[in-house]
Amino acid sequence: MKTWYSICALDEGAEISIYDEIGAYGVSAKAFLADLGKLPDAAPLTLRLNSPGGSVFDAVAIYNTLKRHAGNVTVTIDGIAASAASYIAMAGDEIIMPENAFLMIHDPSGLVMGTAADMRSMAEALDKVGASLIKGYAAKSGKAEDEIAKLMAAETWFDASEAIDMGLADTLAAPVKMAARFDMSGFRNTPEAIVATMKAKADPVTVEPEPAPKPAVGSKAGPEPDPATIRTEAMAYAKTVVDLCRLAGQPQMAAGFLEAETSLEDVRKALIDARAAADPDISATHPQPGPAPQAKPWGDVIARTFKRKG
Repeated sequence: MKTWYSICALDEGAEISIYDEIGAYGVSAKAFLADLGKLPDAAPLTLRLNSPGGSVFDAVAIYNTLKRHAGNVTVTIDGIAASAASYIAMAGDEIIMPENAFLMIHDPSGLVMGTAADMRSMAEALDKVGASLIKGYAAKSGKAEDEIAKLMAAETWFDASEAIDMGLADTLAAPVKMAARFDMSGFRNTPEAIVATMKAKADPVTVEPEPAPKPAVGSKAGPEPDPATIRTEAMAYAKTVVDLCRLAGQPQMAAGFLEAETSLEDVRKALIDARAAADPDISATHPQPGPAPQAKPWGDVIARTFKRKG
């Protein structure tokens, strides 16, 4: 299964890379923490970040584990540490930012579907997580929690110099070429420099592949697939699968679907069947208004929420 992180052993310690959306592809922080737990307690760690964020709950778990690690933790932001990724960065004993890197903090957000009680429960959870984030940023920067809270509410982006001045980073490094492109449309105040880079047709750090051999006489060769397009489609597929599973109340099924590369149509069918099996049929003894259970209303919800294109 594809994952959003890698951990490589070094002669002394290990290097961890988070170069994607945290919690993507159905891989949670549980797997990350299990791999991290295999390292010696006192091993020095180098964490390289280039991430638009992701699951804030996973990020808090990763931050807490890195803070408990006995060895020195050095964080280098290789481009972007936004949202949940910026909180993970705060676990570093030293945070290094190249001149053209960015760090962003904002209030946590979440998605819930259900009753008013469900939504109040989510709001309470986000308030608790937000308070935890504020304490983490304040502890690193030395700034007052009220000041941090205002910056988070405004979705504040810092370049390297600003982050260092704010106390959210320690060391300025030479500029780097951004190593990945992300969909930044979900953020309000993304700097134009990042938007332009993300929209660039060519990946600045991708080495041009050698020309493919010419096809044999009489054979047909289609156009070479665009790596950026493949990546975008893969990310969209993974996000849709995870969202569908969460919506259906079956988040544990996402990993299996992604590993098997199950079509979205089959994902929908499997989730509808799983939901139907999980919901007891009480209509015989307690008639319910509306359509019969065979109508499988969750199927309607999923279909309306994630309409197929084309």
